[in-house]
Formats: sequence, C-alpha cells, structure tokens
Amino acid sequence: MGTRTRKRTPTDGRQYSVEAEWTEADLALLEQLKAAEALLPNDAPRALLSVRLSVLTDDTTSPVRQELDLRLLARERGCRVVGVASDLNVSATKVPPWKRKELGSWLNNRAPEFDVLLFWKLDRFVRRLSDLSTMIDWCLKYGKNLISKNDSIDLTTTAGKIMVTIIGGIAEIEAANTSTRVASLWDYTKTQSEWLVGKPAYGYETTEDENGKVVLAVDQDARRALHWCRDAAMRSTPVSARGMVKVLVRSGLCGPGLTASTLLRRLRNPALMGYRVEEDKNGGVRRSKIVLANDAKPIRVAEPIFTAEEFESLQDVLNRRGKDQPARQLGGATQFLGVLICDDCDTHMTVQKTTTKGRPYAYLRCSKCKAGGHGAPNPDGIYSKLVDDVLKVLGDEPVMTREYRQGAEARKEQKRLEQAVSYYMSGLEPEGRFTKTRFTKEQAEKTLDGLIRQLNDLDPDSTQDRWVAVHNGKSFRTRWQEGGMEAMSADLFRVGVRCRIKRAKVRGVRAPHVHMKLMIPKDVRDRLILKEDDFAEKF
Repeated sequence: MGTRTRKRTPTDGRQYSVEAEWTEADLALLEQLKAAEALLPNDAPRALLSVRLSVLTDDTTSPVRQELDLRLLARERGCRVVGVASDLNVSATKVPPWKRKELGSWLNNRAPEFDVLLFWKLDRFVRRLSDLSTMIDWCLKYGKNLISKNDSIDLTTTAGKIMVTIIGGIAEIEAANTSTRVASLWDYTKTQSEWLVGKPAYGYETTEDENGKVVLAVDQDARRALHWCRDAAMRSTPVSARGMVKVLVRSGLCGPGLTASTLLRRLRNPALMGYRVEEDKNGGVRRSKIVLANDAKPIRVAEPIFTAEEFESLQDVLNRRGKDQPARQLGGATQFLGVLICDDCDTHMTVQKTTTKGRPYAYLRCSKCKAGGHGAPNPDGIYSKLVDDVLKVLGDEPVMTREYRQGAEARKEQKRLEQAVSYYMSGLEPEGRFTKTRFTKEQAEKTLDGLIRQLNDLDPDSTQDRWVAVHNGKSFRTRWQEGGMEAMSADLFRVGVRCRIKRAKVRGVRAPHVHMKLMIPKDVRDRLILKEDDFAEKF
C-alpha cells in the first residue's frame, strides 16, 4: 500500500478504534467507488460493511484494506454501501457480532437500513459455530444475506448455507486450538520460578537482569506504601482502610482511584511474600492462593516484601477487624437502583444496613454527600410512594412490542400495479389496443380505475423494511403486577424515568423530611416500547 501519510475516518463519520491511515491512492480509489455508487438505481441492494480486527500488526489485513476490498465487492454485486461497522481491537472468539459496539448497534436497532452484510473473511466475522448459526437464523428471520469477500458464502442458496457451516466449524476449531495453546502456556508458567508472562502483583514490576531475562523486582514506592499500611494496622489504635487510602493518595504513593476494598485485597495477597499465586475461585470471595510445586513447596518468583511472620501477623489483624458481610439478597439490597437519585449530589441512592444492639436498621444513602447525607430511614415507604406515583402516570399505558416488518412483498405488489397501470394507459391511447371498440375501451377504463385505486390505497410505508409497534393486549399496570417491583424497576431504568430524593433536616426530629420528585422523559411512550432480544439464549 506504500507509505501511509494521511489519516481519514470511515464513511459514517466515526473514527476507527485503532490508528488506521489512508494513503492518497486509497482516498482516490474511495472516491471512484463512491462515484460508481451514485450511478446505481434507487432500488439497488443496500450493503453494510463489517470490518473487524483483534490486533493491528504488519501481518494483519488493515481496516483500510478491508473496507476498500468490501467496497469493490459491493460494486461487483451492484450494492450501495450504507454504512461501515468498524470493530477493532475486538476478539471474534470472545465477542459475538451482536455484542460488538458498531456491528451490534446495526443488528439490534438498524436492521431496516440494510439488505446484505459484507465481511472480508469468515474468521473476521465469527469464530464460533454457535455464533454463526445464530447469525444465519437472524438473517433468515429478517431477510438479510451474508456475503464474504474471500469465502464462498451466500445464504440465498442451499450450497452457500452448507459452505458457511463447514467454514465456521473450521474457524471454531482454529480458535479452540489457540485457546488450548494459551491455557497450556499459563499452566506451564505456574510451575516455573522464572517470570514468563502475565501482570505482576501490586508491589512488583518486571525488569531485565544482566542476561536480558525478564525478572520481577520490588517496586520501592509500593513497598513503602505496604509497610506503612502494615504499621498503621498494627497500632494500638489502628487506622481504618479508608484512612489508609486517604493518606496514600494524599502522599502520592497511590493514584486517586484507589479504594478501601482494593487496598485490603492487596494487603491480603500472599504474593507479597515473593511466591507465585493464582486466583482462588472457591468461597465467593476474591482472594489469591499460593501455587505449590511438585515437591509441595511454594514457588518463589521474587524477593519478599513481607516475611512470612510479618504477613501472617497482618492477616490476623485484618481478620479480627473484618466484618462478615450479610448474605447477598436476590435482586440486590436496593430496589429501584439507578432510578432513585440524590437531589443534592446527583448520585444513586443505595440501601445501607446496620445493626445496633441487635436490631437491624436500613437507610437510603447516596455516595457523594458527606456520610451519605441525611439517611432516609424507611426505604420500603419510599418504594411504596414511588410505585403509587408511577402507576398513576404510566399504569394505564398500553404495552407495545416492537416487531419487524419486511417490505419485499409490498414492493412486488407496487411494481405489479405500476406495470399494469402503464399497460392499460398505453392501450387507451389513440389507436391503442383498447380503443378499437367502445366495449373494450369502457372495460379497460374500469380496470384502470380499479388499479389506480389499489395503487393509491397501498401504504408507502409498507414497501419499506421497518419497525412497527404492536399492542400485546396488556397495560403496564398489569405487567408490573405480574412482574413485581423488579419488572417496574427494570422498565423505569430502561426508559430513563428517575425519581429525585430531597432530604431536609427537621428540628427536633432524627429522621429527615423526604421529598420525592418524579422525572419522566417527554418521549416516554416511545421509550416504553419493548424490543425483542433476537440474540437471547433461545438461539
């Protein structure tokens, strides 16, 4: 492609998510292809280009080349390019097409805008057979076609469908082999005292020894921070984790994003003794455990920051001060999370539970006001008031479901009627075939009038692929009565309904006065329309 000197964004105005440069020759070819598209008829098939890349290297096909190749393919097939879905630095193995930022937006919300999906190669599109099967089902449902630049894929033929399945199976095998190689490398790495791959634990950094081999070295700033935290925790009046975070951030030893939970996790990591560790997935608590070698001894990979005695004494202190967290409630402790907003700091209201003298208390608090603001002590009462207010405003709204309607049949009917009208109009011209007798002329005129009425009665919208809202026979009151507060909370959050909570201190009363203000978007009826998930587990 020559030396790249100019940068350019794709046709839809959004930049590629990794750096991609266009040469003068690339831009000249792009203009030629656009000029050719301008000559296509209005009813030319509409093509969406899918460009994907995991990592941009010299050995991969650049997004620029992929787009140009696909535009050439679109010209060969007489398609008009309506958009470019560019998803770069995205793994096809981990992220299916409908979950990618660009392509997923087209598939889930903009299906009426294209007829065919073009991609450079099947492994640039999917790498799992199950994902390919899902996309085939989706295309058949919505009347779309899949076409690959470098594979014999065409869903309009039986052979094309079979070829897609075979190639998809090969791509999945290749991806599985890659996954196996990576897993094998990690398993081997765990048994070695050398540092081969991976991100070191907090407190360590990678460097090279005199032989050029990668080794772990102690980060001196992190060492100072960890030892200060241990000393602060071992005092007769220990410093809390929150207090430690404030000191570390203020001193510059740690960044402003440090939290108390992250700091405690760092202090509990046995890697601080210089041992190799792995994640302990048992117990539901995020912890690390020491990896043992074949001789049942820990594998040392670096100089220790804490001795075994220092580390164990620190763990004893942290365990004595630690609090057992209450069992996680189904659906979370806070109902209407994301809907209830603090009017003072604009953050979410959450339920915090405490126990005083054996009696449990629950308060609605926010995150930015000092000490959570004036905690509202009756979350259930606020929930109940919110439910009543929402039902008064939105309870009688009909539940509408978005459905996809194809315009292919209506377009065929429109074309048939237009051809028939032209046929009878030409026949009624002087010396035409229907003007030879009065009877044939009257019959032709009557037929022509009928055809024109049918053509006028044909809804222009019905000739387009489109979304339509269909009433499913229920109101939202019924829907929420059947689904409970969880269903109402999900719907309110989805459409952008918010309730601002204002708390004011009342003289002589411990509990604050709570004022609730319901905020409903102007286009709430359009937002309430339910959208079917075409990529749910049923596929």
